[in-house]
Amino acid sequence: MAAGAAADTTRTADAGAYVIDARDGRVGQVMGHVGGYVQLRPPGGGREWDCPPDAVALAAPDVVLRARVRELNRASLR
Repeated sequence: MAAGAAADTTRTADAGAYVIDARDGRVGQVMGHVGGYVQLRPPGGGREWDCPPDAVALAAPDVVLRARVRELNRASLR
């Protein structure tokens, strides 16, 4: 399990939940489920990516907060 992931990975994450893609550690918000994959989007918006459901772990609140602050900081530099 990825660092910062919550222990409950037994159910599929609902739309709107923040999760970690265990394959590379990226934090994403669940946008939906299509074709057997979970569609994730970075916390500050951007291009969605597909993730297999078995590679999704619910993100701990502190991990989500760090990811959202990082995205806001990037946006302020544009």
